[in-house]
Amino acid sequence: MIRHIVMWKLKDEAEGATKEKNAQKLKLILEGLRSNIDEIKAVEVGIQINPDEDDALDVVLICDFDTELDFQMYTRNAHHQKAISFIESVADKRYFVDYKVDL
Repeated sequence: MIRHIVMWKLKDEAEGATKEKNAQKLKLILEGLRSNIDEIKAVEVGIQINPDEDDALDVVLICDFDTELDFQMYTRNAHHQKAISFIESVADKRYFVDYKVDL
C-alpha cells in the first residue's frame, strides 16, 4: 500500500476568503476526490485546531492507494489537477511524503 501525506500552510487571505474559509473549502474538495477517483482507497483531511502556533500548518491530507500505479493514476487525474489549481491559489507552503506501508 502507498500512503500519501500532504500538509499546507495557507495564506491569511486568498480567493476572496479567509484562511479559515479556504481551509474548509479545501477539506471539502479533497474529501470529494474519493468519490471521483477510484484509485483512492482511503482519504482523511484534517484542519489545524491550534492555529495560534507560528509553526503550525493548516491542513493535512492522508490518502492510501493499493499500488504505486494507482498513486500515479491519481496524480494525473483531472479532478486531482483541479484541486491542485485551487491549492496553488490559497497555499503559501506545501510539505509531503509518499511511502510504502507494510501490512
